Amino acid sequence: MWNFDKTLNREGTNCIKYDLREDTFGRKDVIPMWVADMDYNTPDFIVNALQDRLNHPIYGYTSRSKEYYTSIIEWHLKRHNWKLEREWISFSPGVVPALNICTLAFTSPGDSIIVQPPVYFPFFSAVESHGRKLIYNQLKETPDGWNMDLDSLESAITDSTRIIIISNPHNPVGRTWTEPELRKLAEICLRNKILILSDEIHCDLVLPGYQHVPLANLSEDIAASTITCLAPSKTFNLAGLSTSSVIISNPELRKSFKRTLENLHIGNGNIFGAIASTAAYSMGHEWVDALIDYIDGNIEFTEEYCTKMIPEIVPSRTEATYMMWLDCRKFGMSGKELKDFFVKNAGVGMNEGSSFGPGGEGFMRMNVATSRSLVAKAMEQIEKAISTIR
Repeated sequence: MWNFDKTLNREGTNCIKYDLREDTFGRKDVIPMWVADMDYNTPDFIVNALQDRLNHPIYGYTSRSKEYYTSIIEWHLKRHNWKLEREWISFSPGVVPALNICTLAFTSPGDSIIVQPPVYFPFFSAVESHGRKLIYNQLKETPDGWNMDLDSLESAITDSTRIIIISNPHNPVGRTWTEPELRKLAEICLRNKILILSDEIHCDLVLPGYQHVPLANLSEDIAASTITCLAPSKTFNLAGLSTSSVIISNPELRKSFKRTLENLHIGNGNIFGAIASTAAYSMGHEWVDALIDYIDGNIEFTEEYCTKMIPEIVPSRTEATYMMWLDCRKFGMSGKELKDFFVKNAGVGMNEGSSFGPGGEGFMRMNVATSRSLVAKAMEQIEKAISTIR
């Protein structure tokens, strides 16, 4: 029903991914596989809902409808077996803003916040931009994949530790954390009275054979110490509409979050974000199932291509998201050298691994949420470039 092989030309639409290529990589013809959005058309049921609202030519102050909240509740019950209550759902103009709001609401200057690198780099600024101390609980790389280092986490906690921010599923290493892993993490945090911020924006993009476990769904006690950040933006490619949800079952935490949100005057959101979110969560199940199948095919294609044609690049096993974490350490290059090599020699623009913090050195993050033909072209160009240095 949906053709993911067909993508529109995004150039000239003020699109960061395409229109800022020259500013970012020094050349405008690079294949952009960096910014975490997709090249697939927004599904028709979302476009139609937006068009219907556009037909009423007044776009004044607005509230979020009952259907907005109901769609979020029904979506997460069906896809993740997580029963949300209406009052738990707060608005945020994005997951990254939500992390910053939580830093302001639940910590003071000088407090420490733990993150688990290599991880999505805005986590770092959400801590340091507000005068809080950033503590690393680096993931462990093992022959079986990436794991949390929970022994190290225990030793990193001090009297000033207030929050840990986790990525679930994890960006960029692509892990879907299991229930035992999350329970052990939660036990440590509960014992030390540490609030858990769980960024679950990629929860709907779990690949076949894996399952997303909402941390706050494990128990009432865990939920009471967890703030979960969700959004339709990654799932349905709606990042430009700045609409996300923050799930807080603890009424005291929710009150503090909302107070900070209101103090910053960023809680109104926009008409079209709410409309798109409602349509996505109400009608998007079949589309997302088809999307995941296609992305899984792109990941499998890339893995097989590396195995057969570019054994120097070793992809980490991707369990979720459309981002692939490529181990390029066999080249012996620095991060800058790797980025420059892929741009100048292969014409492919990716995120360089050290930007995700300790443990990211020697890796590249590749976004494969585009047409299969463009993925193939990128891999062919990379192979050709590597053949010149073998």
